[in-house]
This record gives sequence, C-alpha cells and structure tokens, in this order.
Amino acid sequence: MSETIPFAAETDRARAAQKAWGRLPVRKRLAPLRELRHRLVEGADALCAAVGRDVGKEPHETLAAELLPLADTARFLEREAERVLRPRRVPTSQRPWWLTGQSDTVYRRPRGVVGIVGTWNYPLLLNGAQALHALAAGNAVLWKPSEVAPASAAALADLLHGVGFSADLFQVLPATRDAGARLTDAAIDHLVFTGSAAVGRLVAKRLGERLVSSSLELSGCDAMFVLDDADLDLASRAAWFGCVLNNGQTCLGVRRVFVHKAVYEPFCDKLRALAKDAPPRRLALAAQVEQARRLVRDALADGGRLLVGRPDGPDDSFPPTVVLDATPTAAMCREASFAPLMAVMAVESLEAAFEMDAACPYALGASIFTKSVAKVGPLATLLRAGSVAINDVIAPTGHPSTPFGGTGDSGWGHTRGEEGLLEMTTPQVVSLRTDRFRPHYDLADPAAGAKQGDLLGGLLQATHARTLWQRLAGWWRFVRAFWWSR
Repeated sequence: MSETIPFAAETDRARAAQKAWGRLPVRKRLAPLRELRHRLVEGADALCAAVGRDVGKEPHETLAAELLPLADTARFLEREAERVLRPRRVPTSQRPWWLTGQSDTVYRRPRGVVGIVGTWNYPLLLNGAQALHALAAGNAVLWKPSEVAPASAAALADLLHGVGFSADLFQVLPATRDAGARLTDAAIDHLVFTGSAAVGRLVAKRLGERLVSSSLELSGCDAMFVLDDADLDLASRAAWFGCVLNNGQTCLGVRRVFVHKAVYEPFCDKLRALAKDAPPRRLALAAQVEQARRLVRDALADGGRLLVGRPDGPDDSFPPTVVLDATPTAAMCREASFAPLMAVMAVESLEAAFEMDAACPYALGASIFTKSVAKVGPLATLLRAGSVAINDVIAPTGHPSTPFGGTGDSGWGHTRGEEGLLEMTTPQVVSLRTDRFRPHYDLADPAAGAKQGDLLGGLLQATHARTLWQRLAGWWRFVRAFWWSR
C-alpha cells in the first residue's frame, strides 16, 4: 500500500537529525566547510569529469562557473554565518514608552526540514550552495537531484557526506520527476525549487494549500541595454558570452539586447564577427531544441531577420542564433529558454528600452553597458530584475555575499548571501520583563480599564502630537494618570 504522506520515513529521520544539529552552536555547524573547500581542490578533476558526463560541460567552464563559486560560498559561510545568525538585542532606544521595562531579543531559528528540488544546468554550484545555506542555518535537507545529472549528484552527495554532514541530516532522494512532486507533498517545513515558471506555479499552489513556505527560482529572459556611449567591443563580447555560456543553458543567459540606434549597426557588425563560425551546441533536452526552433520561426515570421544561425538542424543540438529587429512582444522575448538564442533590437533611448523590457514577465537579471556610470547607476534601480550588472553579465551574480533571486515569473525568495542564509530560518522574538508593573492587565476589567484612558491618551499625545507644547501637555497628563494608577 502506498504511503499516505510521501517520504514519511525519510522526513522522520531528517527531523530527528535536525533536532540535534540545530542545537549545536553555529561555529560547530560550520566546521565541515573548510574541509569541503579542500576537497573541492583535491577532487576537482573528478568533479569536472562528472559534470562533463552529465551535461557536456568543458572542465574549464566547470572550474569557473561551479567549483570556484561553490568554494567561495563555503568560505563566505565560514566567515559570516555566525555573525548573520547571531541573536540580535533590540536597542532600548527603539522601544516605545508603553513597553518600558521590556527587553527584546530576535533569534533566528532553523526552519526544520528543508526540501530542495535540484537542477541540472549547474549541478554542483546551485544545488551545493542551497544545501550549504540550509545546513549552516541548522536545518536538515531532503534533496531531490535532477534526473539529467546523475553523476554530478552522486559526486556532490559523496562530497557533503564525506566532510561530516550525516546521511540522515543530508538525504538524497530518488532522481525522478515523480520524486519532485512527492517532495512537494511531504511533511517538510520549507522548499527550495529551481525550474520553470509553469512547474513553479504548480509547486506554489500545492505548498500554499498547506501553508508551507518556499523559495522559487524560475529562470529568466534577461535583458542587456547598450547605450550610445558604450564600449562596443566589450558589450558585443558580453552579449555573445551571455548567449552561449553553458551552451545557452543558463537562467541568466542574455536573451534580449536593446541597443541605442546610434550604435546599432556597429554593435551588430561586431556581434556578427564573433558569431559567424560558431558550431552547433548540444543541449540536454530535446524539448529545448524544439522550443528554440519555434521561437526563431515565430520571430522571423514577425519581421525579425537572422544575423547568424538557423531555425533547424540536428535533433540534439542548436546553433547559436541571433535575431535582429525582433519585437519585444515576440515569444522569444517573453519566454524563458535554455538554448544559445538572442534577440537584438534598436531603441531610441534608455527610457524606451525600459518600457520595452517591461513587456517581458521575467525579471531575474539585467545588464547595462555605458561609460556614464554615475548617471546610469541610479537608473538601474528602476529595473525589476533581482540582479543588475553594469558593464558585465552573469559573473557578478556569483558573488557569495550577494542574494540571488528574481520577481514576476522569475519567482520569489532568495538563495545565497546573507539574505539566502536568513531565508533558511524564521525569526523568533523573546521578550523579557523583570518588574511587576502591568497596567495593561487592567484592560481586561471594564471598570479598571476605563481609568487607563487618561494614561493611554496622555502617552499618545506626548509621543506623537504635532507641537512641542501639545507633547509637553501630554506628558503632564500621562504623569498625573500614572501617579493615580500606582
């Protein structure tokens, strides 16, 4: 007979392990991280080989995009987690007068059992960073790896178990699609999900029915803005890098490029030179190839023209493809895709580009290329994207001290950085009083409570009235009422 609650035995073991783990001082929970960094160095070749077997990633790309950022994530937690999770004493200067005598401390409690539905495109970094933040915060983890990256999943599990995270504290579930849905229905306390917006909506609905919190990273359709004073060599190289990194299988991949009309043609010429001899790229899933072809056909039918690439080819690969003069409402400018695919559009101004960007429901990352950094910096905050890079793409989001997450169809919540660590906890306020004066208890007695009117009214007037004279009068009213209440 099938189990009523999925993964009940696994969750019970995780919860038992978490009780002991969560009681440990933070510094003891961080002890395995130094060893983990050392083993990333010693096992780099084997880890690169595992990722290569799964998704065809070259070793140098795995080193740059996975091992180095993962090691730096571990170092960030080593150095900062104890400070971030330390109990915070609320200053008495922030305490309202009507709570005089009370002291408050905010603690960060682990959520408990955190489920992680893993991804395959960066199987070591994304899964590893999420797990390390959850474990450092005092949680147990039930991890459902992607079925697309079994060798990487085995390597990461061996790594975490080998440095001291026990098999009950960090559990690896079956790498099947069904297991992801079952984990959503399990008796967990929080879920971290990385995947598509369509599946993310289903996950959010199922969790919402049980009031289980979540962090959803649901990919993106990132925009680049090239201003008329941009370094075009730098901007064109950035656009090409953002298009083809990891064969285009990157949630932060550059998909839409808005170029000021004054530099549109020179930018396209430089991009053409970079892309003209690019070979087809193998993609992990046939559905990605089918979607990319559909998006290109749609864009061309809507008036776009090919700079490089073609809408057909071998079933398991897709050539890097750049479409010029696409419309911001075209499907390729509104859908998240995992292929080396990019649309380039001419714009009159940055403001016009921002308006065109708003037609896309995704808001994960964005970039702006310009020499007028002082002027553009404040404008970057007008974008909806969770991460905005000026004169760079993708790489800045690997900073271990900064949060990662988006809005709109890109999901909610954050992983990494202080915000990602805090998201693996819930705040708990402990309030303390040592005196015996409790005038608010009189509010339960209608007769006695009525006598508190002058005291409460005086306090309100004393602390919030418009003029100094009114506030002084309020204090007199309060003191008089306080004396009589004593």
